[in-house]
This record gives sequence, structure tokens and C-alpha cells, in this order.
Amino acid sequence: MKTAEFDYNLPPELIAQTPIEPRYAARLLRLDRSTGAIEHFHFYDLPRLLRPGDVLVANESHVIPARIFARKLGSGGSVEILLLRRLDDLTWQALLRAQRVRVGMRIEMRPDLIATVIDVSPNGERILRFNQPIDSVLPELGVMPLPPYIHAPLTDPERYQTVYARTSGSAAAPTAGLHFTPQLMARLREQGVEILYVTLHVGLDTFKPVESESVEQHHIHTEFMQLTPEVAARLRAAKLAGQRVIAVGTTSVRVLETAGRNNLQAFTGDTDLFIYPGFQFRVIDGLITNFHLPRSSLLMLVSAFAGKENIDRAYAEAIALHYRFYSFGDATLMI
Repeated sequence: MKTAEFDYNLPPELIAQTPIEPRYAARLLRLDRSTGAIEHFHFYDLPRLLRPGDVLVANESHVIPARIFARKLGSGGSVEILLLRRLDDLTWQALLRAQRVRVGMRIEMRPDLIATVIDVSPNGERILRFNQPIDSVLPELGVMPLPPYIHAPLTDPERYQTVYARTSGSAAAPTAGLHFTPQLMARLREQGVEILYVTLHVGLDTFKPVESESVEQHHIHTEFMQLTPEVAARLRAAKLAGQRVIAVGTTSVRVLETAGRNNLQAFTGDTDLFIYPGFQFRVIDGLITNFHLPRSSLLMLVSAFAGKENIDRAYAEAIALHYRFYSFGDATLMI
């Protein structure tokens, strides 16, 4: 399958630069997977589009202030660090923007906080070893790592967090969840919709297009995920009872379908599951997600779930109707 098949033209003015207020005011395109029918709603209509017994599964990962501006120790040259993943208390995988980055280079964030480049991965990420744990000082050192297609300043960093985020570790937000408010979630629960939580810390592949000529040649980066025993047991019971499991975001899909390879057993560790057309879904019955970048692994995932022809038509209609795209954009419900 050719990567070029997942390309499309998006007018730049449709790339949402700021979050909509209130959160649930985003538009919502409903796509029927079986018929291809498309309907148009707002996110606050979600309670009437779901039914009692449905189970929503959301990613509770919390975005860390992962972008740090620093300088090379000695020369004073500027360095921009994007933390991608913590490997242990002192060691992080990161992207660096600087001239002549080499192993052994030391980077100063402040006089008492130094990082050393100890390795370079085949994909170009750097491995940094800090001289002390940085978790407690990240809020004062770092800023929110907005995607490169967002150029407007973010006045409220909490708008790039879901209201239920509580497990720190992501370099990007699980953006499908940005539309939920506590009030909307309460309405869903009142009508009999259950909400469960998993964790997947979002990393580099959120921003990267698939660069290989064929989809099958692409290798997705590993990301940390956790499905607890309690949530796994509840999901197994829901599937046995015939309840619909609806993932909130592609990150939740990857958690559920990774665990689905092993009968929905609890799991803590890395996943490199790459979902593209031809994939056999074992867990999810529905998906809430935003509109995704051309040639991205996420566009391939939704095409695998809803059918490529359906996705092509839905995206064309969303563009014609001036939906807002990407992280701060509007949403889809595929069911």
C-alpha cells in the first residue's frame, strides 16, 4: 500500500490555531462505518449519539512542559530541547535543535542543572543524562510543546490538557479528549455511559509523517502504555456482555488493541503497534478522534477502522464545510 494514497490537500486556514471555547462547542462529524453516512453535530450532542451501556475509554496521560530552552556549556550556543520520554530518573530521550550536537556535549539549563548527551539513536534522537532528577523543576524550566503547525501563543497551558489528565509523561496531548468537560462527562454517566481510563504517553510519531514509500515499510516508535488489571477486567466483562467499547482518541485505540492481542489482559510496558488498513480490530466498536495530518500513521489508523473510502469522503466533506483540523480542531465520531 502506497503512502501517497493517504495524502490530501488542506487549506492552511483550516488548521485550528487556538482552542474553541467552551471545549464542547467543537463541531462533531458522525460517520457510520457500515453505510458511510455522514451527519453533522456539535460535541455537546455526544450524549444523544451514545446509548446506555456504552463504555468510553480515555487516555489520562498528562502533557509535561517538555520544551526547554538552554545553552551549550562553554560556547554558550543556544539549544532547544524537546523531551520525548523518560528512560530512568536521570535519563531522557529527546530531540535537540542546535548546531553540531555530539556525544559528550554538555547543556546548561541553569548553573546547578546540566545535561550530557550520552548517545544518539538511529532515528536522530539524543539520549540525555541529567545531573539530577528534573521532574520537580520542569514546570519552571519548560513550556508546553505545541505541535509545529500551531503558531499562535497558548495563553492558558491547561487548554492543551484534558480535564481528566493525571499521569505525567506525554510530549503531546491526546487531543480527542480536549473536547470533554466535567459537566459533559457527568451527563454521559447519568445516562448510563461508563468511562474508563488507560495511559499512553504520546511521543514523536504524533508529529511525524510516514516517510517510506510504502506503508508496510514504516516502523512506529515505541510508546509507554498501561492497562490496569481493574480496567482490563471491566473491559473483558463489557465485551462479553455485548457492550460497545468506544475509544477516545487513537492513543486509546493503540492501548486497547495492543492488549487485545492477548485477550485484554492487563499490561504495563511499551507498544509499537502500527495500525493501517487490513488490521483486524478485536476490541473497539467506535472511535472519537480529531482530523489527522496527511500521510500520518493516525490517518492510516482511522482508515483501517472506518474504511479508507469513508474517510476520504468524510475528510472532503469536512474541508468543504470548513471544519477546523488537527490538535485544536473539531472531532469525528466513527461508529
